[in-house]
Amino acid sequence: MKVKALLSVIFTLILIWALETKFGDIPAIAVFLNPATGFWQNSESKHVIKEKELKMKGLQGKVIIRYDENMVPHIFAENDHDLYFAQGYVTASDRLWQMDIQTRSASGRLSEIVGPKALEVDRFHRRMGMVYGAENSLNEMMKDPRIATMVNAYTEGINTYIHGLWKRDYPIEFKLLDYEPEDWKPINCALLLKLMSETLAGGTDAPGMTNVLKKFGPAITNDLFPDYPMREEPIIPAGTKWDFKALPLPKASADFINSITEPLKHQERVEGIGSNNWAIAGSKTASGYPILANDPHLNLTFPSIWYQAQLSAPGINTYGVTIPGTPCVIIGYNNRISWGETNVAADVLDYYTIKFKDGSHAQYWYNNQWKNTNKRVEVIKIRGQQDLVDTVYYTHHGPVVYESAAKRPASRADVPVSAAARWIAHDRSEDILTFYLLNRAKNYADYREALSHYTAPAQNFIFASADKDIAITVNGKLPLKFKDQGKFILDGSDPANDWQGWIPTDQNPSAKNPARGFLSSANQSSTDPSYPYYINWSFGPYERGKRINDRLAAMQKATVDSMRDLQNDTYSIRAQDALPALLSNVDMGRLNGNQQKVLKLIQRWDKHFDANSIGATIFNTWWVKFYGAVWFDEFGDTGEMMLPSQDRTVKLLLKEPQSKWFDNIKTKAVETCRDIVTESFTGTVDSLMRKFGEPGKAWEWGRAKNTHINHLANLDGFGAGQFIADGTGTTVNALINGHGPSWRMVVQMGPKVQGYGIFPGGQSGNPGSLYYDDMLKTWQNGELKPLLFLQSPTESSTRIQSTITLSSK
Repeated sequence: MKVKALLSVIFTLILIWALETKFGDIPAIAVFLNPATGFWQNSESKHVIKEKELKMKGLQGKVIIRYDENMVPHIFAENDHDLYFAQGYVTASDRLWQMDIQTRSASGRLSEIVGPKALEVDRFHRRMGMVYGAENSLNEMMKDPRIATMVNAYTEGINTYIHGLWKRDYPIEFKLLDYEPEDWKPINCALLLKLMSETLAGGTDAPGMTNVLKKFGPAITNDLFPDYPMREEPIIPAGTKWDFKALPLPKASADFINSITEPLKHQERVEGIGSNNWAIAGSKTASGYPILANDPHLNLTFPSIWYQAQLSAPGINTYGVTIPGTPCVIIGYNNRISWGETNVAADVLDYYTIKFKDGSHAQYWYNNQWKNTNKRVEVIKIRGQQDLVDTVYYTHHGPVVYESAAKRPASRADVPVSAAARWIAHDRSEDILTFYLLNRAKNYADYREALSHYTAPAQNFIFASADKDIAITVNGKLPLKFKDQGKFILDGSDPANDWQGWIPTDQNPSAKNPARGFLSSANQSSTDPSYPYYINWSFGPYERGKRINDRLAAMQKATVDSMRDLQNDTYSIRAQDALPALLSNVDMGRLNGNQQKVLKLIQRWDKHFDANSIGATIFNTWWVKFYGAVWFDEFGDTGEMMLPSQDRTVKLLLKEPQSKWFDNIKTKAVETCRDIVTESFTGTVDSLMRKFGEPGKAWEWGRAKNTHINHLANLDGFGAGQFIADGTGTTVNALINGHGPSWRMVVQMGPKVQGYGIFPGGQSGNPGSLYYDDMLKTWQNGELKPLLFLQSPTESSTRIQSTITLSSK
């Protein structure tokens, strides 16, 4: 009996231990199911408290927060400190876990909570210098008393919320991952801005282009990878005169000139995230005042990467979307101006080959002498394992990301070995001051002053004002480079390859009040070739910009509805350019009955990527197969070499039908353009029929494409799942897979400004809240909500659901 009793006690103790311990991805069951502190506590009531007053330390006056029907906070404070304190507090109350996990990702600290499976992500972020860059930026930010007040107050507000939490109040993700929120620090605000730099300016084509140059030599490389596309609708209207005296460009290094002009011995990408914005002048609108529109295309997640808020205090009253974890409105408007951004794709990340003196990595060869490196020791904590101590060697260029192939994981094959990263994100910056000033700006001069403080990631800042001005500026801290500097990996020993200064801020490409009556950007080339400085050699495809400009040019008496309709436009310029040539090259004699039926379907297609379109599915599949058939035999599909652009492929199809590139070098026959077009079409029909059966509902674009919104951590059941939707990556409505319009906004300027906006999801990050996904359906329908822009804390509105008053203890 004693043995049985002892075994029973041991079993019970083991069971208790097991239930309270986290194993891999499985949460501690007892902790998670605990009725007092577990996930049950995350369910929210439908009942909203109408009035509430909270006392808290740190406030200098009274703050009134009014919540509308979507739980958007309208914050009214008596001073800047309290305004940003309250912004931090309310953002944390809705998005604390999101703020925590994104900061951990940027700083290379995911392994602390999820274990070794995140180790390579953490190592990469540490080795790329994310924390190093954030430290540099924070030091610069804190020199300005406006930023220091703002960031410190925002931090205080977040920590006030955290310190008031009981364990039962933790967001559900903390319970699933079995860890606790930690105090917010000012550097976290800088880290989140670095995360945006990684997303929008953290890539380079140089390794892939260098491999192309090594294999094919300069003549073919220059032909297939031109510095300006065949067709373009530049952001700054073509023919714009540059009203400044340009600085002399640096001279290209001898090594660079040799690499792109001398023959070399033979040695053995999905279209990116983009955005749209535009402003149309009052001369083309029904109201006589400008209208501005912006829809940044980013990862679509629950919770959204954006958080709506109104911020009001003496000298400021602004509405728009914020980034959870950083103060200010990032895209939005006030009573006098509106603004928005799209990514420039400036070349601000270059790799330099480094020759170390020996295995100690203490010195490297530069300017004909040995130069000392700086060591940065990174200690990565790993849940359930010993800490990993990793040493990163910094040159004057930047960190050597991987000193050897042995240290580089397979997932980072795009990062060259023994190469230093010169990245704009490492530089000191005060980007947040730009948004502080934009939030308060009253006119074009204020807008230009605000932009002068911005570093990265470079953005196309669209602008419209109540003064009836419209403008756009290709803006950021842009390095002064010789032409094509950074197109290939550079020799790190030659000072001539270093960045040689900066393009003056007031010489960044800009346009104001053009005669055509509108300005726009969609990630295409910044300017025509007459601009005297080099920004990059490759930008986004021109199709979205072309379609936007075509429609804006035709508009008269435009309204907010005109802008909303354009944001949802699904017409394909790529199909307009390429489809007639594809159809004319199909060899009808080689098609069977089913293939001929499908050909008739695509011939009748209206070139719109609508959800119910069968033609869209056929064309998309056909183009992907055609593109692969042209290039994969020579370039491969592994990502080791850069592939020629879509524009270069269209040019090949339209203007070079006799090109050698149509021949498949892996077959004995010599294929022609007609062969490749026909084979890719028959392959399209066969694959679609295998996958979906006879042409019918299953072939419709909205069903065939994979459109979804996942949870930020890909937790099953916490996302929106797959749904039927219009659009594709190259249409104005650029919705494809898990990317698309993360925030749609239209602002009608005038004596009284009126904004409209929507993002997929809701304000709350809590899956148990009614406000987790309450705006999703409106967004899916392509609709916009009128935004409630209060002018005072006492203004009456039937849309206000509750009011919270914060005051000092």
